[in-house]
Amino acid sequence: MKLLQLPTIALEQRIKEELEANPALEEGTEDADDEIQEDFEDDILDQDDEVTEDNFEEDEGGMEEAERMDDEVTFEDYMDEEEGADYKYEITNAGKDDDKRESPLTVGPGFHDVLEQQMGLRDLSDHEYKIGLYLIGCIDDDGYLRRDIDSIVDDIAFSQNLQTNVAEIEQVLKIIQTFDPAGVGARNLQECLLLQLEKKLTKTREVHFAIDVVKHYMDEFSKKHYDKIAKALEITDEEELKDIIAEITHLNPKPGGSSAGSTNAGSITPDFVIANSEGKLELSLNQRNMPELKLSKDYLEMLTEYSKNKDRSSKEATTFVKSKIESAQWFIDALFQRQQTLLVTMNSIMKYQEEYFMTGDETKLKPMILKDIAESIGLDISTVSRVANSKYVTTPFGSFLLKSFFSESLSTESGEEVSTREVKKILKDCIEAESKKKPLTDDALMIALKEKGYNIARRTIAKYREQLDIPVARLRKEI
Repeated sequence: MKLLQLPTIALEQRIKEELEANPALEEGTEDADDEIQEDFEDDILDQDDEVTEDNFEEDEGGMEEAERMDDEVTFEDYMDEEEGADYKYEITNAGKDDDKRESPLTVGPGFHDVLEQQMGLRDLSDHEYKIGLYLIGCIDDDGYLRRDIDSIVDDIAFSQNLQTNVAEIEQVLKIIQTFDPAGVGARNLQECLLLQLEKKLTKTREVHFAIDVVKHYMDEFSKKHYDKIAKALEITDEEELKDIIAEITHLNPKPGGSSAGSTNAGSITPDFVIANSEGKLELSLNQRNMPELKLSKDYLEMLTEYSKNKDRSSKEATTFVKSKIESAQWFIDALFQRQQTLLVTMNSIMKYQEEYFMTGDETKLKPMILKDIAESIGLDISTVSRVANSKYVTTPFGSFLLKSFFSESLSTESGEEVSTREVKKILKDCIEAESKKKPLTDDALMIALKEKGYNIARRTIAKYREQLDIPVARLRKEI
């Protein structure tokens, strides 16, 4: 269950940890030879450890240990021979005839590394350089320095044993604020936008006005009170005002997210891939760089040798080696079960939403809840929930979070059951088609959806709009 809820990247790390912790588990595709497999099954998994009064007379705990080993349950006890034969000693996402393809993983310098590289190009004293490195470490992934300067002064003195002051910190910060990407090191959105505007090489009339707006009319700008801004700046030409607003809206509010090493957009690693092959949907697990696993041949041989001896030290060695092999064996089995559960669940979802995956039209999405899928494949709802949680699927129309395909149903005026996601798509289309000079209020949107056959309350419209990250009508207004 724990492995089931892990996404692909986290699973790779989990496998790596298991390989490091258990020497009986190895990467590789070579099968253990038949003789070792036979010895392992006959002498270890199915053996009855005969314990006599003579050989364990001096050890009162020996009988209990032997009984425990006799009673251990192996996965052969709940699987038939044919099922176990295919994967007992190996595990992989691919079949024997599948092409071995690995996605290359490119890693560039991180956001903070880029800033440190630029710091090294500046003519700074050792004192200033140490302050600069500390400040860069305080900049968050969005590119902002959100910590109070006074607190930074105290922290540098405590952690770096470096005496400084507010003026010196701000002087070094100004140097960092000249780095790329533009706007980095700002302490708030207003400063971030100003840094970007002031860094523009060509200072047009519109740029100068934009600087004035950000400096003095940021509140009016955020509330889209453009008439007040035009009056204050004595601008009568509406087109010129549009150009000024465009200069600001085209700036980057999160400069950290635009760096080469950013892990923001585009870093999703899908767990499933759905492809349309000549009108037929094909599902596969993302193989990425997932290693193939098998039991260690050396450990199997060790276990065979130790099990032949009946002395006390060999018995202890047998117990240790056997526990490592069983742990590796169970881990391989758990990975196999994870793969089967993922494929069975995703295949059911794909069939349930086949019309959507064929067309990409969100209005074709059917109402679907966890219970629908759980009943169709005979699994518990909690199991389906673990599969859907934090998993992504790549389709011909983009990558999506799996749980986004689950939605409640609503009834249209004609009595047809539709997905709430379909309603959200209709709502989004209405907002995209509205006049930006006079955007639709929630009441107007409610009427528009009712005309399309969706009888939804205004408060529900507001809830869906917020879930879509769409602001209220006043903030959608454009000039």
